[in-house]
Amino acid sequence: MATARESARRSTKQGAEPHVGIPNDQLLKMYRDMVLTRRVTDRMIALQRQGRVAFFISGQGQEATQVGVTHAIKRGTDWVFPYYRDQGVCIALGMTARELMLDLFGKAEGPCSHGRQMPSHFGHAALRMVSGSSPVATQTLHAVGCALAAKLRGLPEVCITSLGEGSTGQGDFHEAMNFAGVHKLPVIFIVENNGYAISQPQSKEMAVKDVADRAAGYGFRGSVVDGNDIMAVYQTTRWAVEEARRGHGPSLVECKTYRIVPHSSSDDDRRYRTRKEVEEWVKRDPIDRFQKYLLGAGILSEETDEQMRAGIEEEVTDAVRYAEQAADPDPAEALKHVYAHQPTGFP
Repeated sequence: MATARESARRSTKQGAEPHVGIPNDQLLKMYRDMVLTRRVTDRMIALQRQGRVAFFISGQGQEATQVGVTHAIKRGTDWVFPYYRDQGVCIALGMTARELMLDLFGKAEGPCSHGRQMPSHFGHAALRMVSGSSPVATQTLHAVGCALAAKLRGLPEVCITSLGEGSTGQGDFHEAMNFAGVHKLPVIFIVENNGYAISQPQSKEMAVKDVADRAAGYGFRGSVVDGNDIMAVYQTTRWAVEEARRGHGPSLVECKTYRIVPHSSSDDDRRYRTRKEVEEWVKRDPIDRFQKYLLGAGILSEETDEQMRAGIEEEVTDAVRYAEQAADPDPAEALKHVYAHQPTGFP
């Protein structure tokens, strides 16, 4: 394993390392967020297969995109409008494994909806994460509305919204892009392009190679980045966020990545893609890639890595135990927040 001095010498000889400008403690936090996300989603899949939860949809393989984007924003100031695979966004923003498990089990303590919605409708008021609707791409319109409010109020806030490339065929996405471009709003569209809209490959979804090309049609910047390279995602998104905060309008960042699991717990992906294809992408796992880089740069040691992973295992096990035993929602509160005034004839 290379020492920090050896890494510095190599950096001087071959040019700046990709992590230059990112503090080491932040790099390690990014790595931990990725590993925790994967372990949480691994356990969630197991829980569904065991019949302990009804449904699950995962972002495994997309952790570099989700964590990299979230580390590029200003927590407590900026707003996040995620999509249903964004467990990594939740964790990087500050949600705990316990909170995500409470949401998965539909418990009253769950911060996303207190047991009122199905899993993956992520939301957390304290973290400025706004829950989306079930129809895909509608969160982009919500983000644009929030960005307009920030601009009208003169607030230095930026809105981030994410979606899969399949969702970019929805009219909501194009309406949001058009409105954001016309009004030069501080909003960033993050496209987590994993190659498939459920069972349909990108070639059947659109005639363009890159979703980012569409940004030019609405008068703003579009960028393509390797979504499995967390540092590239972070640097590209950070630039877009800073530009938006300066009043230079929206951006679209397309992160090319891959989901290494089926679309959802109800999907059989063997019907539309080969095992060889999946195996090839597993070899490019973004967590393994980042781990190898950090070890080589002397930022992470194998001992520290093992200790961190052991702690994560305990954290996730505790989260499952707590969430499974937590109280279910009170049926008497089923209509709370649905009507402005409680209808007659109901408890």
